[in-house]
Amino acid sequence: MVVEERIYSIRSGAMLRYLDLVRNEGIAIQQRILGRLIGYFTTEIGTLSQVTHMWAYASLEDRTRRRSELAEDSQWQAFVPRLAQYIERAENRILVPTDFSPRPGFADHATTLEETQS
Repeated sequence: MVVEERIYSIRSGAMLRYLDLVRNEGIAIQQRILGRLIGYFTTEIGTLSQVTHMWAYASLEDRTRRRSELAEDSQWQAFVPRLAQYIERAENRILVPTDFSPRPGFADHATTLEETQS
C-alpha cells in the first residue's frame, strides 16, 4: 500500500470557491476513478490557505494506472482548468508505511483494488 499526499496552496481569498467546486463536482469524479480517499483537509495553524488531500493505493503501479485513467477522463479534463485557477502551488508526495504503521481499513481496500484490476 502507498499513500499519495497532495498539498495545494490556494490563492488568497479563493478557498471557499475552491472547496465549493471540489465538493460539488470534483470529488465525485476523483473518487470514481482514484478510489480510496483518506481525507481532505484545510490548514488552521501553520501555513494558511492550504488544502491537503490523501489517497490510498494498493501499489505505485495501481496509482499510476488510476492517475492515468483520471487524466484521460473527459469530465476531469473539463473540470481541471476551472479548479487550476485557484491553485497557486502544488506539492505531491508518495508515502510508504513502515512495517509497524497502523493501517485501519486499508487491508479491505487493497482487496477491493485488486478485484477492480481483474
